[in-house]
Amino acid sequence: MKSILILLGVLVTHLAVAGSQVHEKVLDNGLKVLMKPDHRAPIVTSQVWYKVGSSYEHGGLTGISHVLEHMMFKGSERLAPGEFSRIIAENGGDENAFTGRDYTAYFQTLAKDRLEIAFELEAERMRNLTLPKEEFLKELEVVKEERRLRTEDDPESLTFEQFNATAYEASPYRIPIIGWADDLEHLQVGDLRAWYRRWYAPNNATLVVVGDLEPETVFLLAEKHFGPLKSEQVLPPKPRGEPAQRGEKRIRVKAPAKEPYLILGYKATALGHGGEPWEPYALEMLASVLDGGSSARFSRELVRGTRVAASASADYGLFTRLPAMFLIDGTPARGHTLEALERAFRAQVERVRREPVTASELERIRTQVVAHRIYKQDSVFYKAMRLGLLESVGLGWPLLEQYIEHLRRVTPEQIRAVARKYLVEDKLTVALLEPQPMDGKQPRSNAAGGHSHAH
Repeated sequence: MKSILILLGVLVTHLAVAGSQVHEKVLDNGLKVLMKPDHRAPIVTSQVWYKVGSSYEHGGLTGISHVLEHMMFKGSERLAPGEFSRIIAENGGDENAFTGRDYTAYFQTLAKDRLEIAFELEAERMRNLTLPKEEFLKELEVVKEERRLRTEDDPESLTFEQFNATAYEASPYRIPIIGWADDLEHLQVGDLRAWYRRWYAPNNATLVVVGDLEPETVFLLAEKHFGPLKSEQVLPPKPRGEPAQRGEKRIRVKAPAKEPYLILGYKATALGHGGEPWEPYALEMLASVLDGGSSARFSRELVRGTRVAASASADYGLFTRLPAMFLIDGTPARGHTLEALERAFRAQVERVRREPVTASELERIRTQVVAHRIYKQDSVFYKAMRLGLLESVGLGWPLLEQYIEHLRRVTPEQIRAVARKYLVEDKLTVALLEPQPMDGKQPRSNAAGGHSHAH
């Protein structure tokens, strides 16, 4: 423990020297620009975050945000298809993009003297995509294949998709980011043009820059390249609140797979969505008590102790636009059934509901969690990610400066309180993957007496 505390102190000191405050400027067209200087290396990360993702979509158009992400590289009024990536590569930069439930983001990491190139290219495609039909049809096939490979042919991903669609009744978090296969089949380029015009506007975006430049330089470049872009009337999506769950839900997924798989998901809260303000932080600490490394309870007691689990994890993300879930998932070890693993998970949940975490265990977990969060702040890319994420989900970047302090304040009683409030059967959905033969070969038997069946 002493060595960890010393390391934590070193990291805090190091980051205090390397980091500095966030500077903010909002352009006349509504684009918010965030800049955090970091002078340790002559590089910058530039990210553009749009407040749109799969949770903004609706039936018939699912997957459209992700398809549009692909099309952002396929040509604009001044850029030929593929030219954006080629120019960044020629200037020694890395670039990519990703779509989430609450956002779509694009990023480049370059030498600091090349930042203007990234700005010029991003400003061009913010409002001037051409979305040619022939490129759309080709890229749509790429996305369909991605869905087949990453979801339909991946039994755990397929189970998780089915789990979300079962757990959520009204919340758009039931929508898969990649989209439903039939919606992709019927997506038209006209749909994409309307989606792009509606959401891809400076007043629905955040530009984040972290690196070896001064804020004034970044703001001047942002004004030069993004300032002339016209804003759009962006109406927020209508609320789609999740009704109260009235009892445990269960789903069985039968798919070709080598291993069985289990998910338990409890409907929870999120920052700004009711309950006490400390509850999301207590839920995050609870996830770390169960699955915060090799000394946490799941690893110590289920994987190495009773050996009922080959893998076991717990996860809760508090930075979301809408209330999400406290998730537990895992794979039973050889000789153990899905039922045995579920019983073990439920016993661990019951324990945190019944007994407060000891002060010494919480302090050990807290030290590791805080050190991990601080260490990740050492990355310019991660710093920018956290700023863009907080802005995009509507929480605001200043929360980042209070986040670690909130984690430090969580008490054993608060952890037990959130376990008792949220980790209850009426908020629970269970998904079980029952492996089916792969290419005519039987999946492994996960019990001495044969294949397991959940009840």
